[in-house]
Amino acid sequence: MSLRTPAFAVDAVVLDIEGTTSATGFVVDVLYPYSRARFAELLTERAAEPAVARAIAQVRELSGEPDADAAAVEKTLNAWLDDDRKATPLKTLQGIVWAEGFARGDLVSHFYDDVVPALRAWHAAGVRLYVYSSGSVAAQRAWFTSSPQGDLTPLVSGLYDTENAGPKQEPASYRRIAESTGIEGGRLLFLSDRPGELDAALEAGWRTVGIRRPGEPYSAQAVGDHPQAATFDEITLSTTGTTSTTGSTA
Repeated sequence: MSLRTPAFAVDAVVLDIEGTTSATGFVVDVLYPYSRARFAELLTERAAEPAVARAIAQVRELSGEPDADAAAVEKTLNAWLDDDRKATPLKTLQGIVWAEGFARGDLVSHFYDDVVPALRAWHAAGVRLYVYSSGSVAAQRAWFTSSPQGDLTPLVSGLYDTENAGPKQEPASYRRIAESTGIEGGRLLFLSDRPGELDAALEAGWRTVGIRRPGEPYSAQAVGDHPQAATFDEITLSTTGTTSTTGSTA
């Protein structure tokens, strides 16, 4: 079956990261262990820093342990890591650790081969690019700064996470982003591998494309009413015509 062609042109693309621009396996196999190994030091030696202190308070609130010490907070963070829970304080603390790792050169981010050329072409054509990820804004900024292709942040107009936009499976979060960017929902295109996120964006009036890369956790799931693409090469954008994709639906 041919992909449904969206009815509107777009002024901006909003990007998910894991499973969309980048391999989930890299995040799980490289970044998660990196943060796990450094949580203890962060929680004990830097607990007074405002961002760390706020995240610790959020962990205590979410876990129902108001008096949790550093060891208990670390245990909760590691349990959330094991469950791949998208908890805001976990992502905040990961972001701090990862940003420092990228800055030191310990880490270099991953992007699929088709992504960076597409982002550069879209940006050159006048399409604004945003990121909306469960990872913190700090982690997103470090990720795009430390790519194998160099600093990509000049391509990006804004970064959104679960703290400044809200949960990724709630339509209100996408309405919040649309209001922040000043772009109406019908002219925003969201690229993600997660059906629940695509559904929420569609409900908020956005255009959507489900990214289906072989080997990714959601690659075998159908995308419902959303167009789908295996690579960014299959997505054609126009700020004056229509948004279209090539390929086939599941």
